[in-house]
Amino acid sequence: MLVRPEGEVDLARSPSLRHRLMEVIGAGPTKLILNLTDVPYMDSSGVATLVEALQQCRGRNAELILAAMQPRVRSVFEIARLDTVFTICDDLQTAQDS
Repeated sequence: MLVRPEGEVDLARSPSLRHRLMEVIGAGPTKLILNLTDVPYMDSSGVATLVEALQQCRGRNAELILAAMQPRVRSVFEIARLDTVFTICDDLQTAQDS
């Protein structure tokens, strides 16, 4: 399953992303790929949304992969050391092949 959010994921927009992710996870995919190509910025509420999605996926024995992060977003994950928790692929093709 592929989800491709667009625009900044901040306090105003993270609730809608959370709702969408919970819908998708509830459908029971074994693999969920978030294509973050079109996300230029993510604040702590967006990161928290993805952490929750990861926990939900793990609870359902599903894999969550973050793909094609822009450098600014990836640096947020690296600073918080979440790059060691999430599976992060440089591009969508790599994520689909994993």
